[in-house]
Amino acid sequence: MFSVMKWPLVACLVLPGILVYYGLHIIRREVIFVDLALAQVATLGTCVCLYLGHEPDDPHNYFWSLGFTLAGALVFAFTRAGKRDRVPQEALIGIIYVVAAAAGILLLSKSPHGKEELQRTLVGDLLTVTPQEIGRTAALYAVIAVVHFIFRRQFIKLSFEPDHAERGGLNVRFWDFLFYALFGLIVTSFVQVGGVLMVFSYLIVPAACGTYLAGSLGARLVIGWCVATLASGSGLYASYQLDVPTGAAIVCALGVALLAAAVGRMFGRGRREVAASDKA
Repeated sequence: MFSVMKWPLVACLVLPGILVYYGLHIIRREVIFVDLALAQVATLGTCVCLYLGHEPDDPHNYFWSLGFTLAGALVFAFTRAGKRDRVPQEALIGIIYVVAAAAGILLLSKSPHGKEELQRTLVGDLLTVTPQEIGRTAALYAVIAVVHFIFRRQFIKLSFEPDHAERGGLNVRFWDFLFYALFGLIVTSFVQVGGVLMVFSYLIVPAACGTYLAGSLGARLVIGWCVATLASGSGLYASYQLDVPTGAAIVCALGVALLAAAVGRMFGRGRREVAASDKA
């Protein structure tokens, strides 16, 4: 098993870390489906490239996906919803996702391998990941992590204290675009490896578990990383033992982890309420 799952396991242990961090920002911003929309926009770029006659493993696919994703990041940065906006940004994100998905289906319907490519965009092809792909993607994520560390005050204030950010003179449009552009680089790279469903799951589920179980940003991040690691290992093991698709197995394992975190929070709250009533 280890020889077969070695590099998929390395990918699942190394690459999702920055997605967990981004997930905490996304949950706080209440734009839950932004990653799903950006991932679908990246996939649309790949579909356009395939429609133009390029092969699935052609390097052009990455650059088409990246170009479409950066365009999506620009749209999201300049449609940031305010309190007086009649249409919330989440609605616009949903519309972009649906339109991008429909356009991708239309383009792939003209491809002789459209069905296979559509499935690959959803669940990825984790078993064929190479050490070179992992190394390049990990290096990119490390650079993005450094940028976030350097400008952590701006990004955290923009996500967790948006009112103070605007009143403090922070250029909201610029930092929003940088936030989404860097996120677009992450999504474009991970979609090539794990597909749309894994991007969404790694982004939201571990961050949601951390938010359920802890109060501080640091504790939530650590819990999220632990959840991502355990779910990755469990999903890969189940995939190998049951001979089922790897990406789907990991997504289901993350779903089980979220359920366990929700139950744990419910029991923890119940115990605190009982303790408070006993003191009273």
